[in-house]
Amino acid sequence: MEFRQLGRSGLKVPALSLGTGTFGGTNQFFQRWGQTQVDEATRMVDLCLDHGLNFFDTADTYSQGAAEEILGQALKGRRDRVLISTKGTFPTGDGPNDKGSSRFHLIQACEASLKRLQTDHVDLYFIHGFDALTPVDETLRALDDLVTAGKIRYIGASNFSGWHLMKSLATSEKYGLARYVAYQGYYSLVGRDYEWELMPLAIDQGVGTMVWSPLGWGRLTGKIRRGQTGQGRIAAGGAQGGPPVADEKLYAVVDVLDEIAKARGKTIAQVALNWLLQRPTVANVVVGARNEEQLAQNLGAVGWSLDTGEIARLDAASKTTPAYPYWHQMGFDERNPKPTAW
Repeated sequence: MEFRQLGRSGLKVPALSLGTGTFGGTNQFFQRWGQTQVDEATRMVDLCLDHGLNFFDTADTYSQGAAEEILGQALKGRRDRVLISTKGTFPTGDGPNDKGSSRFHLIQACEASLKRLQTDHVDLYFIHGFDALTPVDETLRALDDLVTAGKIRYIGASNFSGWHLMKSLATSEKYGLARYVAYQGYYSLVGRDYEWELMPLAIDQGVGTMVWSPLGWGRLTGKIRRGQTGQGRIAAGGAQGGPPVADEKLYAVVDVLDEIAKARGKTIAQVALNWLLQRPTVANVVVGARNEEQLAQNLGAVGWSLDTGEIARLDAASKTTPAYPYWHQMGFDERNPKPTAW
């Protein structure tokens, strides 16, 4: 397993981490992701550690906290061998303060996560989404206090827009507070918006990227192919939700993935994951799995690399005209270079 530096920090993380959105399945939303319970989760952790994957990502809202509980039980006796990231901000109850990034909620949410995970600290704590009602310095001071108390090692942001993240980084610098070292966001061959603003920002500011939903809500697993009856409806809405993708765009990407996969002796999903691992700023790709078989397949995305020709073919098939002002900036690459070809 390859290890990479996580942004502008001293922490090294494996190229892949295991996401636990499939753990629990305690409500209708998360049942679509999976219903992995403790026994299978424990076997999956065993498989991860056997392959050098020692990083596990979760959140307090995954199956209403059940994912954290299951992960905590699966990691019993080996906490010192692993890295754990979790998240706070989204609603955990019906009360007016059971959500958001206020000092009140974050400290309460972090303490609850530690209890469910059966640990005294998490290695990386993410703000799950930007809270415009809470002052940025209040959020960062609360996180800084949790870092000082030893309950959090590093902090990260997830699902922020570029200006949200930059404002937070500037606030940390102004007041000498803990700084976001990681950004966890959606990025895939059928969702390359991350490249327009967040990737250049991450390069400039030294923020490491953790990718969630790297297979585009199941669209890039190989189950959706050109010419299959009824697949257009799945393609349009995504296997498990997510933003729509035009059928022809998806099929064009999958066609190239399929050709490369056959030539390489890999699966379509492995090729799609490997493409992400070659992108600027990407420190870690969060892979999900409902069972050991899916996990084993995802682990096959590391230990090899696509060549420049294969990457160029995938770039071309997945190319998208960006929104304004990014398409306008494409004409000034000499003074405003882009980290990737859109």
